[in-house]
Amino acid sequence: MKRFKDLTEQEILALAVSLEEEDERVYADFSEGLRRDFPTSAEVFDAMRKEESQHRRRLLELYRQKFGEHIPLIRRQDVRGFIQRRPIWLMRPLRIEAVRNQSASMEEETRRFYEKAAANSRDAGIRQLLDDLAQEERAHEFRAGQLEKVRESVETQALSEQARRKVLVLQIIQPGLAGLMDGSVSTLAPVFAAAFATRNTHDAFVVGLAASIGAGVSMGFAEALSDDGTLSGRGSPLLRGFVCGLMTALGGIGHTLPYLISSFNLATGIAIGVVLVELAVITWVRKRYMDTPLFSAAVQVALGGAIVFATGVLIGTW
Repeated sequence: MKRFKDLTEQEILALAVSLEEEDERVYADFSEGLRRDFPTSAEVFDAMRKEESQHRRRLLELYRQKFGEHIPLIRRQDVRGFIQRRPIWLMRPLRIEAVRNQSASMEEETRRFYEKAAANSRDAGIRQLLDDLAQEERAHEFRAGQLEKVRESVETQALSEQARRKVLVLQIIQPGLAGLMDGSVSTLAPVFAAAFATRNTHDAFVVGLAASIGAGVSMGFAEALSDDGTLSGRGSPLLRGFVCGLMTALGGIGHTLPYLISSFNLATGIAIGVVLVELAVITWVRKRYMDTPLFSAAVQVALGGAIVFATGVLIGTW
């Protein structure tokens, strides 16, 4: 890489053209990625993209006047001191906070580049243009930093809320609900089979604990390995796997803990009560976040739980 202070004025202008073209394309990506969920912010980035395009045209005009038609390809990665940016396509789906922070960082870096380049320039025309662009980039920097204060319309607020809800459902609710259902329902059979077969609360607790933790580990790995989230937008597989595994284990441990009580009848009664609470929570989550009708969700969950519970009791008393 070449040191900034060793660049000629021709190379500085060529680099400035490259920087403005890159920023223009980044803002176009920001605008496109935010348009559906944050249309007001997308319009701001559209305007910033157009201004970067104007900056590029002014630089090109001055370059042609000073140095002719050929512009050497000089990129930010060819010069020491520039921040290495993460490729925008790796940031999908775009988070508005991350976009705001990166855009402010971009404008600050570009503004510093123009100020330093202008100070080192000996050509009056080049220095004037670079000074002007530094001031305009300062305005961009302020605008990027103020994006969070943009007043969204009622429609935009609804879209933003819808986007946040979608992310919550995809990354937290769905894997958590799948884990809770699996842990609460699938462990009923081994826990109550062991309880009714041995009439020993300690044995029932050990079986329930092993079944809960084993199911949690299994479901966590299954969720994490099922989808890396790049195409589906379901987010980090590690987060989804952790949520799914944790909720699976908790769903099973909930009706296992009562068997720490030495009295079999009391422990079993409390465990059945805990199961009813777990099924009620699953029913509420399905209605609240999955838009499942309450009656339908209750019947489905209760029927599945009853079948598995009855299976465990029958096997335990056989």
